[in-house]
Amino acid sequence: MNELIQLAKRALNEKEHLPFSVYSSVKVQNILNVPIIKPLLIYVLDGEKKLGDQSEIVCPTGSFVFLSNSPMINMRNIPQGHEYFAVLLEFDFEDFEDYKNTQPNNQKYCLGKIDSVLEKSLEQFIEWSLLAPEGVWPMRKREILQTFSHLGYDVYSLAKTSTVTHRLHEMISLKMTEDVTVDIFCSEFAMSESTLRRKLIAEGTSLQEIKDQTKLGHGLHLIQTTADSIGLIADQCGYQSQSRFTDRFKQRFGITPTALRKTKVHD
Repeated sequence: MNELIQLAKRALNEKEHLPFSVYSSVKVQNILNVPIIKPLLIYVLDGEKKLGDQSEIVCPTGSFVFLSNSPMINMRNIPQGHEYFAVLLEFDFEDFEDYKNTQPNNQKYCLGKIDSVLEKSLEQFIEWSLLAPEGVWPMRKREILQTFSHLGYDVYSLAKTSTVTHRLHEMISLKMTEDVTVDIFCSEFAMSESTLRRKLIAEGTSLQEIKDQTKLGHGLHLIQTTADSIGLIADQCGYQSQSRFTDRFKQRFGITPTALRKTKVHD
């Protein structure tokens, strides 16, 4: 796994915008209620990841976990020796379109070992990402899905049907720094406010909850993947006050942005 780690680090140094993310830490990270807005593939290349309320899903070095889109999940990232290091690929619902007739089930995750085929496919994906334009990223991501399917993993059942909740996530993501009102949502979706709220209740959520998930989830991602100041991150997530962002972040994830940032650096 060390060669993959070095390759991923080189890619991060050479190119700012990539079709994958890297999460790393030198201290244990305990993060509660992490929103998984889209299907997410995590390659654990060093350390150990534990997922769930009771850490029932264990992903050691050299394993992967493919998570279905779900409202939230608890995560524990544990360095072993040097660091915790994981490569993450987020998939769009369109990436699963060719297999949309797959019989749905309640599968929430897929767990397995990074064998030689998956290791080589990730290596090629990282190398290719340094050269390929953004427009062809979906094609290569779909090739990764096909590779997993060829190896016998039922990854296509992990993408649940796109809902009003997911459409709202997408819209808020594009207007992260704006205070998007319910009137704007209703106009965009051509439905009344009562219909919108009724649909969200049926999906077990609310407009405010979706706003918090999207904005704070983006803040969590920026803290994990950038060196931007907490104040700048708060601003990028649409919070005019850093203290307000910190309070809401701590309330949701069980840790402050500053405390999480400290897990990424040695004392």
